[in-house]
Amino acid sequence: ISICFRTVEPLEYYRRFLKENCRPDGRELGEFRATTHFLSSGSITTADGSALVKLGNTTVICGIKAELAAPTVDSANKGYIVPNVELPSLCSTKFRSGPPGEEAQAASQFIADVIENSQIIAKEDLCIANGKLAWVLYCDIICLDYDGNILDASAFALLAALKNVQLPSVTINEETGLSEVNLKEKNPLIIRKHPVATSFAVFDDTLLIVDPTAEEEDLATGTVTIVTDDEGRLCSVHKPGGSPLTGAKLQDCITRAITRHKEVKKLIDKVIKSIKPK
Repeated sequence: ISICFRTVEPLEYYRRFLKENCRPDGRELGEFRATTHFLSSGSITTADGSALVKLGNTTVICGIKAELAAPTVDSANKGYIVPNVELPSLCSTKFRSGPPGEEAQAASQFIADVIENSQIIAKEDLCIANGKLAWVLYCDIICLDYDGNILDASAFALLAALKNVQLPSVTINEETGLSEVNLKEKNPLIIRKHPVATSFAVFDDTLLIVDPTAEEEDLATGTVTIVTDDEGRLCSVHKPGGSPLTGAKLQDCITRAITRHKEVKKLIDKVIKSIKPK
């Protein structure tokens, strides 16, 4: 099918492929893009943990900085996790420089919900001294190249970066009341759950395709993202408007997401194992 036709009638161009149960990039409807890559070993040397994720052409880097702060009065035994997703103008012509746009804000909120709903880290584990001192984890997720499915890539990058974090040992001197940091003794975070996001685009209100590209997202009548954990438990369903889904279609998405979770978890474990200090 000609390039001219794709430019003039992109939706009709896609429909012709979808009728044959394939997509213009050669993938089947239920096929994910090339294996996600995690380069977790010091992607950002100034961060306490980092990871770079490549999902097809979509490239995302996550850097985590840990700081010490006093816990709030109503959460005296908890630390904080502060996520932020950035979609700078350098990653795609659809984004502009300046304050975060709607899509970046929605992605940041999505990641915050994933952290909260999945209990990836128990905030109590970030507390050093009840009511006195706790860790704050600033999780900056920056898109370097945007080609759709930013939510899956961001969730993968966050998980891989958290698994890469090493925090120094901190104690409070009882005599002075001051904190003492031992940089020679570092410990990994306790990752309690491994949430994985799986996104789908809905075509013509009925057809589901996984891991949509930017072009597919633009042509779709809706999107849905399913987040599952290690036990196949549903952590969240993110459905920002668009075509409604039947119960059967949603169940199909959840089943596929559970299968996808096992693949991603295996990949992360393999990479983390390969970069652990000897």
